[in-house]
Amino acid sequence: MKIQLTEEIWQEGNMYVSYCPELDVSSCGKNVWQAKHNLIEAIEINIDEARRLGTLERFFEENGIEQIGQNVMGVGKQIVGFRPIEVAV
Repeated sequence: MKIQLTEEIWQEGNMYVSYCPELDVSSCGKNVWQAKHNLIEAIEINIDEARRLGTLERFFEENGIEQIGQNVMGVGKQIVGFRPIEVAV
């Protein structure tokens, strides 16, 4: 079984931050690859802990994760754009 999630990644100083909005989980690393790897590890830890506690189904439900295909889970939304905007203040 696989779960399709969103990864946002940006640079802060000399570190890269990787964030999964569906699960509100983030991590960081010294480069893009490491930040992504660390985020996946953090997500896997959350899933393993929910499984260990017997709350995996509730974890999926609370985060809006559902079956979207054969052996694939994800959220019912799809990102269609991501770009900076300017707003007057």
